[in-house]
Amino acid sequence: MIIGVPKEIKNNEYRVALTPQGVDALLKHGHTVYIETGAGIGSSISDDKYLSAGAELLPTAEDVWSTAEMIMKVKEPIESEYELMKDGQVLFTYLHLAADRPLTDKLLEKNVTSIAYETVQTEKGGLPLLSPMSEVAGRLSAQVAANLLMKSEGGRGILMGGTAGTARAKTVVLGGGTAGYEAAKVAAGMGSRVTVFDINIERLMYLEDVNRDEIDTAYSTPLAVAEALRDADVVIGSVLIPGARTPHLVTNEMVANMKPGSVLVDIAIDQGGCFEDSHPTTHTNPTFKVHNSTFYCVANMPGVMPHTSTYALTNATMRYALLLADKGWKEALGARPDLLHGLMTYDGALYCENVASAFGQDFKRPQEAIA
Repeated sequence: MIIGVPKEIKNNEYRVALTPQGVDALLKHGHTVYIETGAGIGSSISDDKYLSAGAELLPTAEDVWSTAEMIMKVKEPIESEYELMKDGQVLFTYLHLAADRPLTDKLLEKNVTSIAYETVQTEKGGLPLLSPMSEVAGRLSAQVAANLLMKSEGGRGILMGGTAGTARAKTVVLGGGTAGYEAAKVAAGMGSRVTVFDINIERLMYLEDVNRDEIDTAYSTPLAVAEALRDADVVIGSVLIPGARTPHLVTNEMVANMKPGSVLVDIAIDQGGCFEDSHPTTHTNPTFKVHNSTFYCVANMPGVMPHTSTYALTNATMRYALLLADKGWKEALGARPDLLHGLMTYDGALYCENVASAFGQDFKRPQEAIA
């Protein structure tokens, strides 16, 4: 198979979909890999390293898209890339379609076979291709919140861990999955008082077992969240329903009742965000004000930690990329039920119920695509 890796062009997106080690693995299986010139520079991977691994360099994104049978990316195609997609091409990347109607329509129009990293799901509910970036985003969210609490950034001027004789910041984390847990661990490590809300009792029990002395847990209800927010300095939203638009757990009214200078970080913004007032921002202009609080809603948070993120992502995606290249996408999806969950579009039809529900569209069962 011919695999193409274009350079990421989303705002401040420095990751790349494949490392030289990933290139080497694909080549050893008999495949061809084309990398757009300069695609890895943001992740501190030079063109020479790709050449040494056996990749072929192409000068433009147009060259990569037009040549490849399967495109591997990190982030979803943006508008300027829509017309580069071609009929029958396999696209393997993060997509988050439930929050992106224009891209969904274009994938259907172009008859692209799209497979989303974020909905590849194991029998036990694990999200192996989302988890590495959730770790990065979760840990980064606590760092971002601590910075935005500074008075010079419009915050309350409170130190996460306080000092002797002074109060610590109070952090509320909505969602106890990978991103939420990582956010809670880092915030607690900074000395903040942390409470994690979730509706999964088993998950809350697990968090209690491993972090009894550092992190509090609470069952998530609208009233419980509203009460916690009134006293919170930081709120980190990390709620996820695979493939679906994120429910709004924090209303405008709740924010109006928060402390002036409080900070809200929405990790779930890729799927629409879990705060009512959230809208996607960029690393160039990451924040905006709602009432007297600061919102941070950057849709590609791990993009500014590209070296760590690129290697972590390739470590996770390579076994699936090799399977897709070795067997072709239909046989690969038939062999791996977890990968089958990732199918979004094929031959002009939608294959994800949650995306279809978000837009009121019809959908087919993924099994029909590989029958």
